[in-house]
Amino acid sequence: MTQKSIYKVMITGGGTGGHVFPAIAIADAIRRIQPETNFLFVGAVGKMEMDRVPKAGYAIEGLQIAGFQRGLSFSSLRRNLSFPFKLFSASLKARRLIRRFEPDVVIGTGGYASGPLMRAAQLMGIPTLIQEQNSHAGVTNKLLAKKAEVICVAYDHMNAYFPAEKIQFTGNPVRADLLHLEGKRAEALAYYQLDPNKKTIAIIGGSLGARTLNIAMRENTAFLSSHPEVQVIWQCGRFYEYEYKDCDTAHLPQVQLRAFIDRMDYLYAAADVVISRAGALSISELCLVGKPAVLVPSPNVAEDHQTKNALALVEKGAARIVRDAEASEKVLKEALLILENPALAFSLAESIHQLGRPAAAENIAKAALQLAEKHQGIPKMKKSKKRQ
Repeated sequence: MTQKSIYKVMITGGGTGGHVFPAIAIADAIRRIQPETNFLFVGAVGKMEMDRVPKAGYAIEGLQIAGFQRGLSFSSLRRNLSFPFKLFSASLKARRLIRRFEPDVVIGTGGYASGPLMRAAQLMGIPTLIQEQNSHAGVTNKLLAKKAEVICVAYDHMNAYFPAEKIQFTGNPVRADLLHLEGKRAEALAYYQLDPNKKTIAIIGGSLGARTLNIAMRENTAFLSSHPEVQVIWQCGRFYEYEYKDCDTAHLPQVQLRAFIDRMDYLYAAADVVISRAGALSISELCLVGKPAVLVPSPNVAEDHQTKNALALVEKGAARIVRDAEASEKVLKEALLILENPALAFSLAESIHQLGRPAAAENIAKAALQLAEKHQGIPKMKKSKKRQ
């Protein structure tokens, strides 16, 4: 790789933390390898990336785009009527952004804005890299894969969705502060004001919160009251904070209700077991930090991919699964079972930790920079013809 080259990298993806945080992690890794690289993120107007990306130190442009609604309600049908117009407008803006920024490579991590920008880049002759987080590829990525140069994946058997010769098994990138949890436990317990003599359950609902996990907590006040030896950090999501902050469970002395977790490294360092949805980012973080986990896959996602993500771990003895409809009845009991069984906790932690990919962001960054270097080597005349 030519160290003196200055590359231009566009990164697109967002809508949820599962798309945003991997995108930022990849950019950070590229910057560590090639500090002079220029970046431009592209997200969806009104989504969390428009706030999170600038806070991470990167410029971002927004597209007026929304996902296709799968429901049959009147509001879903009404939104779908406007979908073609938004897609057309977003595609035009994507082309304008590419012409203005002139990227050497475009990286897509999924989300509303990813499709229009990646497709425009491919039509204009810009090399593209797909970062597929899930064990079941989405429709957009399957379509984009036909003209993508590289597809980075985190699960086995992804050749069922993508051309085998384009696949690189990298794992999913996660935030760098999770790479070094050793020695943080005491500091983490102090930060969250936790009792070091009690076992800690962390409940993670994701950036938007998870209604099922919140209901399960609300309905288990008596169960938690009968187990004062256990303490809980309950991340409910900002969307649900007002609804649950005054429930009986939230006022138990060993329960902390938090809308958002600002130090995930401390949360993982303090936790003895984690209850979580089975989004790709959450699973990748759990694998990296090696924590026993009870996964409650969301049924409200495309292709039921969270269940497939969870089962991929369960089959390797790396996690426990509780179905969404059974969460209120079983999830806390399952977590307590792990806490009371040191051998089970150790086995789950060891098995899930073996699946972690600490170098994922760096490997994806290197693949992207190789594409950028190759693109810079194309004669200007040839590149200009491709972009017409």
